[in-house]
Amino acid sequence: MSGAGKKIVDVAKKASKGIDWDGMAKLLVSEEARKEFSTLRRAFDEVNSTLQTKFSMEPEPIDWEYYRKGIGPRVVDMYKEAYDSIQVPKYVDTVTPQFKPKFDALLVELKEAEQNSLKETERLDKEIAEVQELKRKISTMTANEYFEKHPELKKKFDEEIRNDYWGY
Repeated sequence: MSGAGKKIVDVAKKASKGIDWDGMAKLLVSEEARKEFSTLRRAFDEVNSTLQTKFSMEPEPIDWEYYRKGIGPRVVDMYKEAYDSIQVPKYVDTVTPQFKPKFDALLVELKEAEQNSLKETERLDKEIAEVQELKRKISTMTANEYFEKHPELKKKFDEEIRNDYWGY
């Protein structure tokens, strides 16, 4: 296996081991997100499989002696010389540097969205707890108890009574 090919296969193996697909799948809420995640995972597995099969295959060595006996040494030597002179260019990655800043920016944006989501979840959990408590107490709660928790409503009602405004 060529050095670059082996390196790519090693990186692909490490990348696939480092991803907690099941853990990420548990965090998804919507059906659309699950579909997109499934598509991403399938695409990752296909690329990973292609990398591991394509770059792990070694070409079979050519038996030049076998061909010398069957074809003749002059023609085989000419082909061998041409074969040995082939220079396979090394792969230079120009794509990763181009997209790495964009990816890093997306990661920062993702972290911010995650923090905002956690704050919103915390706020909604508090609101749910308040509504559930209110639901439990509503049948025995007096107006004064309700207005203690919602002074802005008491102020609004007092203002309407003071101005003799009864809603019509």
